[in-house]
Amino acid sequence: MSTTAPHPVVAVEHLEKHYDTGAGPVPVLHDVNLAMASGEFVAVMGPSGSGKSTFMNILGGLDHPTGGRYLLDGHDVSRLAGDALAGVRNRFIGFVFQGFNLLPRASVLENVALPMVYAGVPRRERLRRAGELLERVGLGNRGHHRPSRISGGQQQRVAIARALANRPQLLLADEPTGNLDTATSHEVMELFARLNHEDRTTIVLVTHEADVARFATRRIAFLDGRVVEDAPVTDRVWSPAVAAIQSDAGRPP
Repeated sequence: MSTTAPHPVVAVEHLEKHYDTGAGPVPVLHDVNLAMASGEFVAVMGPSGSGKSTFMNILGGLDHPTGGRYLLDGHDVSRLAGDALAGVRNRFIGFVFQGFNLLPRASVLENVALPMVYAGVPRRERLRRAGELLERVGLGNRGHHRPSRISGGQQQRVAIARALANRPQLLLADEPTGNLDTATSHEVMELFARLNHEDRTTIVLVTHEADVARFATRRIAFLDGRVVEDAPVTDRVWSPAVAAIQSDAGRPP
């Protein structure tokens, strides 16, 4: 009996994006064709103005392509808008931002539970799950703290836990280490590598830092709105999580 190969979690076909200005259209993305399978950990790189942030915004449903298609889990979401697009973001996509974006007057636990409020999860269940997620990111004893009472690295861990609240198929991280020192950045990237390995969640991470990109399994580089590199990461940074992944795959760390 023949079997059909599973569709990729993310696929973009002939993706185009331009912005209309008084001087005419400004092109940002040109004929981008990419696919990402379940469980991939992709670092997206490129200089300022290369199109990488626009590409990430389209993947997250925060912007629309001008042309081409964007398929999420096999469904064309290119032209969705309003409540339909918000529903897709809430159910299928988790976001981690450079600035953490935590609610300052809410507790850490409440911040993690927030996406589940919009998903209609009952209060007892969302608090239980938020507590479990905080345990996973090493902050199980900080649930009742306010964000201002924990460090920047811990705030980013809270943001990662929040992004995982609705068990997304796609986790998007936009410069998640940009506000962190080098040691803390590596701790956060270690966490991303471990979660990717354990949950097989597809992670797409935008970064301009080469050492951060080395935690990923695949590197995609943009220049002038075009993909100029798409290759496996062959020099992954050594870390306990990455070493365990390599060991599981039968490769020496």
